[in-house]
Amino acid sequence: MADTTGHPTDTEAPLDLNPTPRKSSWKYIGPGIVVAATGVGAGDLVATLIAGSNFGYTLLWAAVVGCLVKISLAEAAGRWHLATGRTLFDGWASLGRWTTWFFCVYVVVWGFVYGAAAMSSSALPLQALFPGVMDLKAWAVACGLVGLVFVWFNKYAVFEKVMTVLVGVMFVVTVYLAIRVTPHLGQALAGLLPVLPDEKDSILNTLGLIGGVGGTVTLAAYGYWVNAKGWTDTGWMRVMRLDNRVAYLTTGIFVVAMLFVGAELLHSANVAISNGDKGLIQLGDILAHEYGTATAKFFLIGFFATSFTSLIGVWHGVSLMFADFVARTRDRSAAGGAEVASGARERSWPFRAYLLWLTFPPIVLLFQGQPFRLIILYGVLGAAFLPFLALTLLRLLNSARTPAAWRNGPFSNAMLALSGALFLVLCVKQVWDQPWADFF
Repeated sequence: MADTTGHPTDTEAPLDLNPTPRKSSWKYIGPGIVVAATGVGAGDLVATLIAGSNFGYTLLWAAVVGCLVKISLAEAAGRWHLATGRTLFDGWASLGRWTTWFFCVYVVVWGFVYGAAAMSSSALPLQALFPGVMDLKAWAVACGLVGLVFVWFNKYAVFEKVMTVLVGVMFVVTVYLAIRVTPHLGQALAGLLPVLPDEKDSILNTLGLIGGVGGTVTLAAYGYWVNAKGWTDTGWMRVMRLDNRVAYLTTGIFVVAMLFVGAELLHSANVAISNGDKGLIQLGDILAHEYGTATAKFFLIGFFATSFTSLIGVWHGVSLMFADFVARTRDRSAAGGAEVASGARERSWPFRAYLLWLTFPPIVLLFQGQPFRLIILYGVLGAAFLPFLALTLLRLLNSARTPAAWRNGPFSNAMLALSGALFLVLCVKQVWDQPWADFF
């Protein structure tokens, strides 16, 4: 029986019209490029560099596993959108009011702090490329405003094309650096064996590398980008799966290339860099010393492409999710993939309101510093999102909310359960490490 909202319950699946499957083709690829570009930010590159500098090639296998885990999550999100014709937020809402409250608090707090971090990350390479032109805060504000204007006035098709160009820049730079440092391929192949470093906290460091490969909330946004591309039914399922594999193959190349750089350039010379985005500026200085100014500037261009794709990707993808959240809250029949595909969400006031939220309040943080308690909440909510995503997808895709033909099989269940357990451990560690005594 259907509930009073007209949505399927656990005992009734939505109608499956079984449209004619489209043939998998590279010409359709798009949302995967967007999710790869958005998911790999400067922080991911620094984490991988530090793993390479500390452990050489030992954790190469963990980077590969991280990509496989994220493939399963993004595929599950895309499959929900195509199999049901509903959006992911509609699925979450069917699990109870607690999901709505979690998402509401998450997008408000996370977006406020992330906006400042994304603008600062994009500003760092620009300040290094053009020293003396503007200070870091001015560059950060400029990046935020450019991102706002770009996403405000352009629809998904233009957004995807720009992201594809920037991904091309990222790809060329990271692969060039990996070749430039002359990796030891024998040691790299040995790094594919699942071995833990013989050091304190090696298990948690390894889990952190696996969990940090390519994306958090952008994994949930993938289904929305699939719909925005015009893919709204199961006929696009094969195309979506190819697109998703391309996304994480691209992510894998970025991550492995930077691990090569860390292993060869930093580990072999026993050089340490600081955690955080400034570690990439330090790497630029090291590259200038080792290979010349041209290589360093080339790297900084890639650094900017990496950071700015994450900025505009979140500006678009999470705003799209927020617009769907508002539409579903106001009208329970409104949360469908067809509405996203029509472009109506991108023209809506909630989409643009969240764009403004990501841009202007964070500018205050750039000039006044980030509030201590808010940073703690940001860290906890960010850590909680991926276990929330994995476990809710596990529930949705094993229930009658999903047509029987598209429910999880044993492999999908195993991967989502593994993802949920992995991210739950990392979430507990993140919560445990917070300075709660100072919070109160």
